[in-house]
Amino acid sequence: MTFTRKSHFLGAKLRALRKRNRLTLEDLSTRCIQLDASSAPSVSYLSMIESGKRIPSAGVLELFARVFQREPNWFFDDNPEIESTIAKERMGGAASVPLEPAFLFSKDLLQAAIPELLSQTGTSGRQFAHLLIRSYQEMSRNDFPDLERSAESIGERRFPLSAEDLMRLCKRHGLELRWFDRKPVLARDKDREVRSMVRSFFESPGVIYLNRSLQEDPPRLKFDLASHLAHKVLHGGDGLKSTHATGGEMSGSPEGGQHSVGMNAQDVLHAWRDFECSFFAGALLCPKIAFRRFLNRERYRVEAGEKMELTPAVVMRRMTKVSPYPYWHFFDAYPPGYLRAVYRGNGIPLPWGNLAQVSDPCPHWAVFRMLDAKGSKAQSSQISVLRDGEHSLLYCCHSRRVNDMAGNPHVISVGVDLAPALQSHSGDSDSIIATITEACLHRHGESKIPEAAQEALRGAARVLNIAWVEDALLQPARIICPRSSDCPRPRQCENSHASRAREITDVREEIMERLGRGK
Repeated sequence: MTFTRKSHFLGAKLRALRKRNRLTLEDLSTRCIQLDASSAPSVSYLSMIESGKRIPSAGVLELFARVFQREPNWFFDDNPEIESTIAKERMGGAASVPLEPAFLFSKDLLQAAIPELLSQTGTSGRQFAHLLIRSYQEMSRNDFPDLERSAESIGERRFPLSAEDLMRLCKRHGLELRWFDRKPVLARDKDREVRSMVRSFFESPGVIYLNRSLQEDPPRLKFDLASHLAHKVLHGGDGLKSTHATGGEMSGSPEGGQHSVGMNAQDVLHAWRDFECSFFAGALLCPKIAFRRFLNRERYRVEAGEKMELTPAVVMRRMTKVSPYPYWHFFDAYPPGYLRAVYRGNGIPLPWGNLAQVSDPCPHWAVFRMLDAKGSKAQSSQISVLRDGEHSLLYCCHSRRVNDMAGNPHVISVGVDLAPALQSHSGDSDSIIATITEACLHRHGESKIPEAAQEALRGAARVLNIAWVEDALLQPARIICPRSSDCPRPRQCENSHASRAREITDVREEIMERLGRGK
């Protein structure tokens, strides 16, 4: 068999496979270089292969096979039918709902009803604004090109930037740095007291005040400098920016005991600007193209960020943006179960609420298990089956227990929805997920993943190039549930209680049946 006679559809199949896995030509070339720099094709040569102008050598074909976890002969399949390259996009976060009847959702009525709703529930304008921002992030999949371009212009796409580089950039833009000494204190955050530490704050028109403790913590120092520089660049340094302090519910800064309930224009403005500055800081510290190359080299290992003096949170948040795979989530949880930061680009269900205290968390979610488990590993990777009604969803997450600058422990977790990757790799995600679900159900909620499913997941993980998905295969998969009181396991979780509640629709049907029999 010659390559020429069997290569009619090779270029089209390669292109379809590359696009289905959301890799650019440069991404594919980089991945090949990682495997064998001497025979890896250039971007221009890859383009010619895909357009049918060149036929790859056996060595290059072997590289393609290793990247996409296929047999080399797959590329010479005579079947010209190429599966649709990109499935219909799924929006992140919660599902949208129709606003019917229309008169109840008119602009005038909403303007009157929303402040009343917030007032009755004790929700501040700042909380409400953060919920809106989270939804906006999730629906747009973290795509804010104007902020990206602005950050890349300021930083000239250099990676990594040192703390000294950030200080020089601040001074270049007319910012003065002043240092202060301040230890952690008890701060009031609404109706509770929290251990907090003021890290830094911006004083208009151009002074950044920095806690001297940041000098011993370059990753946090870099983020604070980048965030305050963003305020100067984006908003002219007008002063409408929150203090960087640890321990609070929103953006890490305590809101204060005298927060205003209901809508407050300044709170809303602060929330949006805090988000813009945080996103800009991530884009400045981790430029999209350079950081994607870095993650590819390191196979998305979070600890690799330490070499670049980046906090684990910055690495996790930024990988959800720069990865060609869009189905990510990110959590930041404080004990006893408060989700302070949430991003759900993969639509992972959160029935217990976004940015809220979780009253009955399932103890098998990695983020909550690590919050409660003393003496456990500081980091963990887990494959989880989430029962959502009659459907089983499959996720993998990597979680790390860390301390904030005031010493408060919290858990940050980044994860992916595995179903699209499995479907792209094997074309049969439903049956693979079903076998994992059945294995867990037959073993009290957690089980070693069956060999065939392991092989499929391992292949998908290597295509994604995410090492911690493969790490998770060494641990049992777990069933996780929306609430511990609604546990789908054969034996319910500890502290969960079987509900005696009846569905009213079932009661209605029983009444109808009895009345029907009485005729």
